[in-house]
Amino acid sequence: MHTDATVESDKKSKWALPFFTVWTGQAFSIFGSQLVHFALIWWLTITTGSGTVLATATIVGILPQIILGPLAGAIVDRGNRRAIMMLADALVASATAVLAFLFFMDTVQTWQVYLVLFVRAVAGSFHWPAMAASTSLMVPQEHLSRIQGANQTLNGGLSIITAPLAALLLDRIPLQYILGIDIGTALLAILPLFFIQIPQPPESRIEQGADTVKPSLWADMLAGFRYVGKWPGLLLILIMATLINFVLSPAFSLMPLLVKEEFGGGAMQLAWVESAGGIGIILGGLLLSIWGGFKRRILTSLLGLVGIGIGALLIGFSPSSSLYLVVIAMFFVGFMMPITNGPIFAVLQAVVAPDMQGRVFTLVGSLSAAMSPLGLAIAGPLSDIVGVRAWFVAAGIVSGCVGLVSFLIPAIVHVEDRAAVPGLDEASVPANPLLVGQDIEAG
Repeated sequence: MHTDATVESDKKSKWALPFFTVWTGQAFSIFGSQLVHFALIWWLTITTGSGTVLATATIVGILPQIILGPLAGAIVDRGNRRAIMMLADALVASATAVLAFLFFMDTVQTWQVYLVLFVRAVAGSFHWPAMAASTSLMVPQEHLSRIQGANQTLNGGLSIITAPLAALLLDRIPLQYILGIDIGTALLAILPLFFIQIPQPPESRIEQGADTVKPSLWADMLAGFRYVGKWPGLLLILIMATLINFVLSPAFSLMPLLVKEEFGGGAMQLAWVESAGGIGIILGGLLLSIWGGFKRRILTSLLGLVGIGIGALLIGFSPSSSLYLVVIAMFFVGFMMPITNGPIFAVLQAVVAPDMQGRVFTLVGSLSAAMSPLGLAIAGPLSDIVGVRAWFVAAGIVSGCVGLVSFLIPAIVHVEDRAAVPGLDEASVPANPLLVGQDIEAG
């Protein structure tokens, strides 16, 4: 005879195998994507030597997230999350295959690389919120911070592997074969999704006369804006992220140019810098996955943000003869990234209602990234005139100051307290349905 407690215990004990099966497939996809990203960015660097070109490449990768974010979030919350992830991975593989053919024919042009980067970003605009929103329904809430730590560790580990591997492969095989690796890893990400069920939240309904009906896509989008608008702490965090991205995103997007022009390095030297950041991410992610952060998770993120500011300043002030200082600084920045990002995502996954998470995640991503194109549009041409260092100095100052000031703002410090969020009571912020036995529609 199975009691309710036994059923709930079984659900908690059986989450790991299906989740990590999907997670492993996605790890292969991230590996291929990082490999291709490094190769394409370095190809643009040596082909053009232009900060404007690198800034433009980053802009076309950000715009889909900004423009499509709210729409993508509403679609994710309304649609089948497993199907969305499969279609997104298939689109990435298709776009990469077209670019590989162009390289094979030796007819590729810069604008074609931009276009493929844009298409891949469109797919990512749907894939990321689908996976993030699915995680909170597949993983018990007490493990969310540790899963975020594992995610950050994965990203760091792949950075260590992919950067030098891409540099090594670029010296030995044509670029189209590197692109082929990404096609294969995208297919590996799709495969587990044919066999693993992805939980779906209960369908949102609204009253219309005597009946309840499914709201329109537009109504779902507006509901996402209203939900975030009722959360003062989250709004302040979005403003912080917007300001930080204005200076931080251009700086690190121009890292290949910094290594090449300021330090006289090549692809392997850039790989050292990228790998140092990856090692830092691994260690920071491991620390977060074991420690879990402070009980008030947002304090962990603010501490990490101050650390990122210190690292960016060190990069900006490193002498041209001391590339090793940049390597050390990138290690420190990488270490602080999971400490900053992981707890914030864990807060959102734990507190935001499951049927709102797609919209909230994409709104957070869209609004926080909205200033990046403006920063890149300014940073690209300006770096061609005065150099890249100024942006690292500015990013360090802004990140450090924003982190320190945020410790003094109650709405930010208490952002994860449900009682402090107007209109978001316990009824509107349900616990993880997978764990409490509510009916879940499998995707």
